[in-house]
Amino acid sequence: MNHGPAPVPAPADPPEPARILVVDDDPTVGEVVAGYLTRAGHLVDRAEDGPSGLDLAARHRPDLLVLDLMLPGLDGLEVLRRLRARPDRPDLPVVLLTAKGDEADRVLGLELGADDYVTKPFSPRELVLRVQSILRRARTAPAPAASGPLRSGDLALDHRARRAHRAGRELPLTSREFDLLAFLLRHPATVFSRQELMQRVWGWDFGDLSTVTVHVRRLREKIEDDPGAPALISTVWGVGYRYDPAAPTGPTDPTEPTGPTGATGPTGPAGSARGGAA
Repeated sequence: MNHGPAPVPAPADPPEPARILVVDDDPTVGEVVAGYLTRAGHLVDRAEDGPSGLDLAARHRPDLLVLDLMLPGLDGLEVLRRLRARPDRPDLPVVLLTAKGDEADRVLGLELGADDYVTKPFSPRELVLRVQSILRRARTAPAPAASGPLRSGDLALDHRARRAHRAGRELPLTSREFDLLAFLLRHPATVFSRQELMQRVWGWDFGDLSTVTVHVRRLREKIEDDPGAPALISTVWGVGYRYDPAAPTGPTDPTEPTGPTGATGPTGPAGSARGGAA
């Protein structure tokens, strides 16, 4: 395990202490991760197999889960699948610990609703920073201009409750999916590259851009009538993604320009492109 400095700057304002569950069958890794998270001010519970992890998640109701994929009893993917099927905690933030060569498992983990992953060997400091970034986004109160429900067509987002509805039906969004949808709704008809979405939604200047791709795909599966032919979140080939509102949106970010919604171009309704390849 690499204990060197993380390639990301430390957050200026660390989040409030959280209860974090670390599930890893390697006692050395578990102890190191728990130690770093404890020194960051968090309360840490540990489990060394899948069934114990599920039991502690139900009894202690953690604010975030750090989950290794290779576990005895139940592997990490099955633990994640069962957690996401629970109606009481569908949005529990999850960070996966994966081996370097497990690309297929990483993608499947993201598709099952993981918020992020860290590849072994990793810097524990980097893991702490990613954990704190996720916690901060999950806990940050919305700005006054965006504190009311955010609406677009039949979509409605309640920031304070962190719940989303479409046509009156609650959408089972993970914490990161909620953040991504809220960001897109605030910037209608504007094209963002995957790198920009990673910076603006995830808060990172680096990382695997497939994380963004998978989250966009999962979001489409939950809000589109036909995810295979998306009408709300469009792909602008070679550039990125754009939210095309079906009706005027609710509060938008006044600091960000939005493109014209009535003009047409080679990609359909024109928006202001933000650059970068999709």
